[in-house]
Amino acid sequence: QTLDTMTDLQCVDNIRVLSADIVQKANSGHPGAPMGCAPIAHVLWSQVMNYNPAEPSWINRDRFVLSNGHACALLYTMLHLTGDQEITMDQLKQFRQLGSKTAGHPENHLVAGIEGSAGPLG
Repeated sequence: QTLDTMTDLQCVDNIRVLSADIVQKANSGHPGAPMGCAPIAHVLWSQVMNYNPAEPSWINRDRFVLSNGHACALLYTMLHLTGDQEITMDQLKQFRQLGSKTAGHPENHLVAGIEGSAGPLG
């Protein structure tokens, strides 16, 4: 699987910019991992994974498990861009804020699209 079209490159750029923007707005977090992993995420979600964001508990879905909290902005960005109804733009704007579904380290009990959790920091 490769990124060989202009559309693919634009998708990757959009993933990078949105991930960096939510980290910047929070004034907390790490944009490097999400920006560096954007091509991988794009290929996985657009060409490899079998899932339905309208049915996050579908038994035969492929699961994306991210245990690297430093890259969680990427996970939230991908969930939002692929149609997860729980991760709205407003939730992205609340990244790393108290009470948000977009915690600094993903927590699977907050959002159905998050398949695993290493737990919160602290």
